[in-house]
Amino acid sequence: MYLPPHFAETDEAVLRALIEAHPLGLLISTSADDLLANPVPFLVSVRDGATTLRTHLSKANPQWRHISDGAQVLVVFQGAGTYVTPSWYASKAEHGKVVPTWNYAIVQARGAATVHEGPEWLGQQVKELTDRHEAGRPAPWKVDDAPEAFVAAQLRGIVGIEISVSQLTGKWKVSQNRPEADRRGVHAGLVSQGDGDMAGLVGLYGGLQQDKDEK
Repeated sequence: MYLPPHFAETDEAVLRALIEAHPLGLLISTSADDLLANPVPFLVSVRDGATTLRTHLSKANPQWRHISDGAQVLVVFQGAGTYVTPSWYASKAEHGKVVPTWNYAIVQARGAATVHEGPEWLGQQVKELTDRHEAGRPAPWKVDDAPEAFVAAQLRGIVGIEISVSQLTGKWKVSQNRPEADRRGVHAGLVSQGDGDMAGLVGLYGGLQQDKDEK
């Protein structure tokens, strides 16, 4: 990933938080004659400082056959993203030398993948994934709500993928390279169109929230 230093986010807690908030990652793998990419929801965990990603694929999906134990894979997680019009820049009125762009926050995770076919591992992953996304609902659905034989049959139709992350890379391109007046214009424009997530990032990484707190 092209990563100018001023867009780099290196705090792994921040990177993992984006994965938690946007868990649908694009799993990318290669073989001798093919390149495959599939969007799948992940669980992220940390143990002894090491980050692990867990997901599962349908056995009908050929990608898992390309991922032999130890294969290197790439997972891309997309956070907030939005178009930025040059009309928001104060620079437009000053000299007009401005162009449109796109603001975004993204995390790439690289690491070695292991394939799991055992029902115990798969059952645990599916239950944790379900509980994670059912939490907070008025009547959370549990895997155990389904008949045991049905669940067992479903588990036989999937395979697990566990990735030991060796590198987490974050890119937060949120107008922090623009002059302050332009950053303030982008922030105001985003607020006016109801894009609170990106407005918050522009304010935080552009120093605008800090300025406001100090006044």
